[in-house]
Amino acid sequence: MPVATVGDAASAERAVTTDDIDAYAELTGDRNPIHLDEEYAGETAFGGRIAHGMYSAGVVSAALARLPGDVIYLSQNLSFENPVRPGATVRAEVEVVEHVGGDRVRVETVADADGDRVVSGEAVVLSVPHGE
Repeated sequence: MPVATVGDAASAERAVTTDDIDAYAELTGDRNPIHLDEEYAGETAFGGRIAHGMYSAGVVSAALARLPGDVIYLSQNLSFENPVRPGATVRAEVEVVEHVGGDRVRVETVADADGDRVVSGEAVVLSVPHGE
C-alpha cells in the first residue's frame, strides 16, 4: 500500500448524539456539566449541552486514518472555533500539504458541523506502507 503524499486527502463524518456525548464522558472521565447537564448548560453562554471539543478532534483522527498507508499521529495543534450540539453532524477533512522528512508529512485538518467550522489545525503524522 502506498504512503500519504502531498495532495492526498481524506474525510470522515459522524452524527453527534447525546448518547455519544455521555459515552465519551464515561470513557474519558470528562464529566463537565456543560456536556452532560441540560439544565446547567442551558444557563451558560452556549444555551444547552455541547459535545466535548475532543469528540470533533476524534473525527479528525478518523479522517487521518483514511489516508494511504499506516498513519500514526506524532503531533496535532487545534483551534476550537464553535460548539457542536447534539444532533449535528461533524465532518472532518484532512489534506497532506508538506513532506517534512523521512516518513513524516504535515496535514491540514478541519472539521465543520452543519456548516460551521468547529475545529481547525494541522497535524504531523508518520505514514508508512501497510504492514511495516
